[in-house]
Amino acid sequence: MTLTLQQLNAASQDEATALLDGTYEHSAWIAHAAMAQRPFTTLAALKYAMAQVVAQASREQQLGLIRAHPELAGKAMVSQSLTAESTHEQSKAGLTNCSAEEFAKLQKLNADYNAKFGWPFILAVRGPRGLGLTRQQIIATFERRLHGHPDFELVECLRNIHRIAEIRLNDKFATQPDLGSELWDWHESLSAHSDPGFKENGQLTVTYMTDAHKACAQEIAARMRECGFDSVEIDVLGNVVGCYESDSASRSIHAVEMPKTLEKSAKKSLLTGSHYDTVRNGGKYDGRLGFFTPMMCVRELHKTGRRLPFGIEVVAFSEEEGQRYKATFLASGALTGHFNPAWLEQADSDGILMKNMLFAGTESAQDAMNKIAFLKRDPTNYLGFVEVHIEQGPVLNAMNLPLGVVTSINGSVRYLGEIIGQASHAGTTPMATRRDAAAALAELSVYMESRAAKDGDSVATIGMLNVPNGSINVVPGKCSFSLDLRAPTDAQRDALVNDVIAQLKSICERRAVSYTLEETMRVAAAPSDAAWQARWTKAVQATGLPIFTMPSGAGHDAMKLHEIMPQAMLFVRGENSGISHNPLESTTQDDMQLGIDAFMQLLNNLAQEKDQ
Repeated sequence: MTLTLQQLNAASQDEATALLDGTYEHSAWIAHAAMAQRPFTTLAALKYAMAQVVAQASREQQLGLIRAHPELAGKAMVSQSLTAESTHEQSKAGLTNCSAEEFAKLQKLNADYNAKFGWPFILAVRGPRGLGLTRQQIIATFERRLHGHPDFELVECLRNIHRIAEIRLNDKFATQPDLGSELWDWHESLSAHSDPGFKENGQLTVTYMTDAHKACAQEIAARMRECGFDSVEIDVLGNVVGCYESDSASRSIHAVEMPKTLEKSAKKSLLTGSHYDTVRNGGKYDGRLGFFTPMMCVRELHKTGRRLPFGIEVVAFSEEEGQRYKATFLASGALTGHFNPAWLEQADSDGILMKNMLFAGTESAQDAMNKIAFLKRDPTNYLGFVEVHIEQGPVLNAMNLPLGVVTSINGSVRYLGEIIGQASHAGTTPMATRRDAAAALAELSVYMESRAAKDGDSVATIGMLNVPNGSINVVPGKCSFSLDLRAPTDAQRDALVNDVIAQLKSICERRAVSYTLEETMRVAAAPSDAAWQARWTKAVQATGLPIFTMPSGAGHDAMKLHEIMPQAMLFVRGENSGISHNPLESTTQDDMQLGIDAFMQLLNNLAQEKDQ
């Protein structure tokens, strides 16, 4: 029988609990407690309420929930005593058809995991797409998590239990995240393009203007055409631009012939998108979720022949990561008119100049810059810029929240430095007379950790630390290092920077060492526009989820567009504690669906505003 929210809301607490039987393995207390939060307006609201019950439970209750779950390919499966739900899930992942070798491997892993943690290994074996993980994927995850910390593993087990419950609720309510599933497939398809040396090892690396990068651009452009965009182009920098016109058929005619994607309808457009290049051995969703989500919304509008009182321009930015050239935000910078001509003279690791890579040496510097300058957008033609992005962090994951509204993109400052002390014999130099460069930096690192924590949302990192020509029996005489300091506002960032540099000076003076420090990057914070943040808030509310606001510690293309027009972002939760810039970066079909729903709601709400 297909369950409905209307039935669930109308039932008594005991009846409602019975209707949700099997959602959480042998743990009806979760559904019973969650029913106090009725009425539920959406399935997402029900899922969140049940997850919150678990989050607020005692550790013993949480452990009891974990232990209520059977081992993967364990005794219960062999004896056929699994619940119907668990039987379906384990068979979906092919665990009922293990080879003798695979079965023995899983039995050993189960025993080792239980011995280390005291509870069974929990994995949502139907996976982020819901179709079932392969046995190889299950074993690889098992082996990786066996080395985890008990506190992390407890949380990870609970997260997987929530995912299991989510899929079971989808089945009970006969509701599937069809658009989210298709969006997940789009990411899988695009990830097939990867640079040589990485592709062969099953790794994803897409560097600016490589063959893999160009193949991505072609696939994105083809999919835009399939979605029903009125015009699609790949510009001179590799940006893939799709325009879906407003309900006004008229277009302004420019005196100079312009690409169709730059022709504007009489009404303004909403600009949106993100990047498709990746870091080395990165994830499939960083950036790409930001153009695929609005593309899916345009497709749904096109299916019904619907136009809005504004155009939609989606840009898949060709470069954001700065992997090939020292020109981060190269692509979005061109749209804001901030492309630096000096970038064209940069050479990559193979000695290829950017201007030759882009123009094959056929363009003069002035002609090249004229073509790039042509890409600059006039902000008066746009309502603003919005971006959907995977969170790239653990916050939403820890809160069991699929979506978060971004308040600001952190401003950052980076430095490269050296501390210069005196190299000396590790055995004969007394502790009181040492001029240890590494010890000075270690002291600074500890200070940075406590100083950033005082702000709550500032972060400070020493990402590179090197003792040149170091030796096990030599007191370090030199230490090179990097500093990365970030905060949601420039004032907060600058206060952090001033304190860290003052502390560095104090430490070096006290330890009789010297230092050098070179600022290599300074990026202003990009606070979300209040009106656009409010629009994202209203859109998320329509999904039935509570509103959670947060700053973004990572940089985004929205930071560049912020320089010429209002911007605001929406975060989508990542799996695996939100890890990013890593092959483990992931999100689920359900969370993608909620991102699509929120974006479509944003469009609908904006259309109503414009019609009033």
